[in-house]
Amino acid sequence: MSALFDALWVEEQADGTFRRSIVQRNVDDLPPGDLLIRVHYSSLNYKDALSASGNRGVTRKYPHTPGIDAAGVVVESAVTDFQPGDEVIVIGYDLGMNTPGGFGGYIRVPAQWAVLRPTGLTLRESMALGTAGFTAAQCVAALLQHGVGAGEVLVTGATGGVGSIAVALLSKLGMTVVAATGKPEEADYLHDLGAHTVIARAEIEDASGKPLLRERWAGVVDTVGGALLATAIRATRYGGAVAACGNVASPALELTVYPFILRGVKLLGIDSVNVPITERRALWSRLAGEWKLAVLDRLARVVTLPELNAEIDAILLGQQRGRVVLAHAGGEG
Repeated sequence: MSALFDALWVEEQADGTFRRSIVQRNVDDLPPGDLLIRVHYSSLNYKDALSASGNRGVTRKYPHTPGIDAAGVVVESAVTDFQPGDEVIVIGYDLGMNTPGGFGGYIRVPAQWAVLRPTGLTLRESMALGTAGFTAAQCVAALLQHGVGAGEVLVTGATGGVGSIAVALLSKLGMTVVAATGKPEEADYLHDLGAHTVIARAEIEDASGKPLLRERWAGVVDTVGGALLATAIRATRYGGAVAACGNVASPALELTVYPFILRGVKLLGIDSVNVPITERRALWSRLAGEWKLAVLDRLARVVTLPELNAEIDAILLGQQRGRVVLAHAGGEG
């Protein structure tokens, strides 16, 4: 199949800077893969913004089309597990990192990267979740698996994509959610998602150097890393658990072993990139079923490809709230 499509194109300039533009590409230029998918929706994640800015820790070679999330319809299939017309979700693996991603109107990927859209989620709703929502669900599932229930559960970076969905999911499951944010003006938004209490980030970041703090949190979803994660661990109750999935503040973690050996705190690392396909299917089914969020429309804004550039700049500056969904021309579902 030969067809033209619009895509965000990130190119390195002669002076070493990177330029973003919208170009027309040909399906024939996509790399080999089992599935050719027409992308109806994608979504914006922090990793996409890094790729779109020339970060070689995310993307090695340019020019490139970012977009680690995609939802659309199979156009061609080289395997029997998928047929033309199937609606699918692709997140993680190498999509949008070094493989042309969802910010283009078509992608070609290995079949093992794709999940059939579960009944209960539209393509648009699946991208309102995307990698951020999937990661939040992983965090929540990990806390539940480790027995976190009664007591306060802290969510850091609560107005971001992962944080917003974590707040909503935990609240839906009956948890007492404390949302920490550096944006106090967003308190109403967080309460609307289900937060019981909204606190300023500065209130819970401790610089005393004490190896242990007063026990408070039954569980934690940390999207920030650095000193905030270290503080949260030191204030987690005996037998509690901390799910860590971000490092936007810092990848460093400075603390002693005391929270782990004196309080039995569990530190749970969350990776959404290389999750086995069986686990992916199960978690997407949960998000489409018993964990389906009624607040998805309030969590996400839909933008077009020409509007995406400004959103990339905003997320890099920490100015984004919730989720941004990219709708390709002609996308539906």
